[in-house]
Amino acid sequence: MAKASKTIKLEQTGSAIRRHHSQRSTLIGLKLNKIGRTSELQDTPAVRGMIEKVHHLVRIVDEK
Repeated sequence: MAKASKTIKLEQTGSAIRRHHSQRSTLIGLKLNKIGRTSELQDTPAVRGMIEKVHHLVRIVDEK
């Protein structure tokens, strides 16, 4: 039996306008690109690193 993997639900709270292109790309990689959008992603070290890079533009809504 496979373990159920953990997920993180994110919401974008800040704008990507006037941000470095790498931060914009990171938001797109997190499936976010407009304020108020949410996405549910697997909780992996790679995703955690992406969240840390744009932590001032997103918030974690829920961790399961």
